[in-house]
Amino acid sequence: MTSIAGTSQWEELVTSALLGTDRRTPPDAVLTPRKDPPVALLDAAAVHTVRRRAGLLPAPAAARPEPAPHDARPQLPAPARRRLAQLLADRSAPSHAGGRRGTAPDLTELLPQWLAAANEHGYQAPPTVLPALLDAARARTDLRPQALTFAGPRGLWLARLNPEWKFALRGTSWGSPRTESGGSSVLPDAGDAEAVQRLWEEGLFAERVALLAAVRVRDAGAALALLTATWATERAEDRLMFLDSLRTGLSDADEPFLEQALSDRSRNVRATAAELLSALPHSALARRMAARAASCVSLDRSGDGDAAIGVEAPHECDAGMQRDGVAPSPPSGRGERSWWLGQLVEAAPLSTWPGRLGGRTAQEIVALPVADGWGEELHAAWCRAAVRQRDAEWSRALLGAPGNPPETGPGTSSLAERAKLLATLPDGERAVWVAKFIAAHGLSEAFQLLGVCAVPWGEPLGRSVVDALDIAREAGSYPWSFSGVMGLAERCLDPAEAGRLELLTATPDETEGAAPGAGGYWSEAFQRLVSTLRLRAAMRVELGGVTSPTPPLPETED
Repeated sequence: MTSIAGTSQWEELVTSALLGTDRRTPPDAVLTPRKDPPVALLDAAAVHTVRRRAGLLPAPAAARPEPAPHDARPQLPAPARRRLAQLLADRSAPSHAGGRRGTAPDLTELLPQWLAAANEHGYQAPPTVLPALLDAARARTDLRPQALTFAGPRGLWLARLNPEWKFALRGTSWGSPRTESGGSSVLPDAGDAEAVQRLWEEGLFAERVALLAAVRVRDAGAALALLTATWATERAEDRLMFLDSLRTGLSDADEPFLEQALSDRSRNVRATAAELLSALPHSALARRMAARAASCVSLDRSGDGDAAIGVEAPHECDAGMQRDGVAPSPPSGRGERSWWLGQLVEAAPLSTWPGRLGGRTAQEIVALPVADGWGEELHAAWCRAAVRQRDAEWSRALLGAPGNPPETGPGTSSLAERAKLLATLPDGERAVWVAKFIAAHGLSEAFQLLGVCAVPWGEPLGRSVVDALDIAREAGSYPWSFSGVMGLAERCLDPAEAGRLELLTATPDETEGAAPGAGGYWSEAFQRLVSTLRLRAAMRVELGGVTSPTPPLPETED
């Protein structure tokens, strides 16, 4: 074993190396007349390294891990297996020189789509790709749900053996038994009440979160019973995570528990409970919020006889309001009264307003003028309420006509808020609205709106995007301004559009006023788009999906 004196000398060597031999002279024992101090230091460090390693005693062998669980899902077809290896290998490929992407598809961006398609077919992940798959999911949180589903029970088993993959333990699936070592390779079957109860009482926090979420999907009442039984003994930060799982399958049956949570000692838990209760239009909290909001907003006929909305914001935030989730202190730069008003209106059921405002529809209400400059605050709160309550009628009213300039819309000019409102509409209606918006305003403001549209983009959305890109190309502007939309198009356009886009891959003649070289860049961008669409079609064929009208693309390299 290394002696105490040897340990002390090693520490002196380390100190000299960190500070530099000109500032901290190495120990006398390592200095010789024929060697410079830096060389003597390195020689001494090499000798001490060998001594320290020689003094180590072998550690007892660790217990052999249990065998990996069986995965009964069908295996990938050979072409799809090769494609997956290519997608995972390209994950760490260097970026294109000078930032120019060229014409080759970006395989990294196709990996999420490939995983989603593979999971739809119910394939199992080949064991040889599991390490690379878990590494990819560790680096990109957007991959994790699909990657962990595809990795299955063997992926979770493997993740337990590497601390860098511990994130995978937060997301598991049903079906495999509990291990003899006391851990859980995957969650127990929902019908096995004894195993569920044992894991809930003995499992790690990540396992318990995953268990509660999975039970909630299968049996909302059983999940609530689990949570109720141990709620009083849970830590505040754990209670918050557990409470968040009630968003799935939220119903009036959860109200008694959530009402009790309004008195929780944790402010964050109280706020989350209040948010969940406000999403239940028949809850007692929703009725209380409706009464408070209605006392602040009413019809105002004091002007020239035309109806308008009058607002009298709250003058205080009393204890009852705070218990129901109203935060008393506004953010910097925000007035207290407008802050309280917005929270009350956001939490009140939208069904409050037709009766309160003369029997008008949502569209008629948002079209009414609002007195004393309160319109922006009131409409913003209604937008948040429509998103929280998933109310499509109010979302349509607040979005207004897609052809109207965004700054003059009835609800909000914020594209981020508009995207949230769009997400409450059915897929087809959402796509039509965005297509009309693009036709009226172009692509420059459409990126966030496109992000909430269902994939693949069908008609008329896909055609609207392609037409807008063609208009930008004809105008002679650089494609870099539309790189975000072009990237979305590569992932979201229907692969059947590849044939129609072939005409746009040619380099156009440069027109007067066009940016120098823009035509060549546009040609590259459209070639990459066509290649990507054909590669996506090939992927579908390889996975056994719908046969694509375009031929499979050969293996590509960047």
